[in-house]
Parts: sequence; C-alpha cells; structure tokens
Amino acid sequence: MKHIKTYHCMQMETRHGTVVVEGPVLPENLEKFDFHEGLTSFRQPDQQKKALVEIAGLEEGRIIIARNNNTIIGYVTYLYPDPLERWSEDKIENVLELGAIEVVQSYRGTGVGKKLLEVSFMADEMEDYLIFTTEYYWHWDLKGTGLNVWDYRKMMENLMKSVGFEYCATDDPEITSHPANCLMVRIGKRVNEETITRFDRLRFRYRYMY
Repeated sequence: MKHIKTYHCMQMETRHGTVVVEGPVLPENLEKFDFHEGLTSFRQPDQQKKALVEIAGLEEGRIIIARNNNTIIGYVTYLYPDPLERWSEDKIENVLELGAIEVVQSYRGTGVGKKLLEVSFMADEMEDYLIFTTEYYWHWDLKGTGLNVWDYRKMMENLMKSVGFEYCATDDPEITSHPANCLMVRIGKRVNEETITRFDRLRFRYRYMY
C-alpha cells in the first residue's frame, strides 16, 4: 500500500493568539520547531519531540501539529499499532492507530484538539484506512481538568465522534481492566469488508476459543 500524505493547514484564533494547525508534517520541519514544556502526558518534552520526528519519518506515520509561531502546543499521531500489542498481531496494511493526542493545558478548551482531528481527516486518503484509538483513563489529566473519570471519558468520546469515530466493544484485557477505558474506531469510506473482518478478530480474540 502506498501511504499518501496530503498536507493541509488551517489557522484559528485563541485567547493566546493565532494557532496554525497543519500536517502531515515532515520530520525535517518538525525538527525546526520548539516543543512546549507543558507537553508531558506521555514523555518529557524533548523525548516526545524526538518520538514525533521518528514517527513522521515512518512510511505510514502521520503527525498533525498545532503551533503558536514556532512552538508546538499540541499534536496528534497516526502510525501502525505497537508491535507489543494485540492490534499488530495481524499486519493489516490499512489499519492505523491514533496513538496520542495532546494539547498544552493552557490551550485546552480553545478547540485546538478538535481542530487537530479536523485537519487530520481533511485528506481524502484517510478514507482508505480503518483507524482506531485506545482510551485509557490513566493517560487522562483528571487533576488538570478537574473532571471525574466519567466526564473525561465523555469528553474524549465526543471529541472522537466529531470526526466519525465510534465506540466499539472488545475483550482486550487492558481496555476491560477499567470500565472507563474504551476502544473507538473510524472506518474510512473505502475500507473493504476483509479489513473490517480481520480487525474484528483482533477485537475479540477469546470468543473464537469457545
């Protein structure tokens, strides 16, 4: 499969000034930007920037960023599933994982997260992919937002639904370990039944044992 990467860009006004949302961004361009010190949900900022540059350089990897001038204040990643997780057990060439979405705390509530997703799916080639995301409550900034786990789950569901993701059941132990965790999936318009069937086998590994 040839992974097409069509660049799109939008501007939005926030209380902190104009934010540019753009991508997929080339690794050499990512290198030029500063990484906001508040982007710490998954790694320290310098380590996370390095990880994003590596993902952007992958054949299938897609990085959409939000930046204020030269400082990245938010991003979303798309790439093949982690080889250590069940979702990679069947190498389905048109299945990608939305691996991470993060926005600096001071920019939350300004619509940056929603805009990151909107720009992500402006590219027509995204209709060739089945894209999933795993939402785990231990990644959520409950303290920073003041939300309880259920309100945060609802917020994430609504965010993902804004670009066509839907809740999907699974027997994956990590997801079923807490009722607030969930799997959400977006099936592109050109995704065939074979891809959907193969992904369903990954969703429900254990039902085929009975």
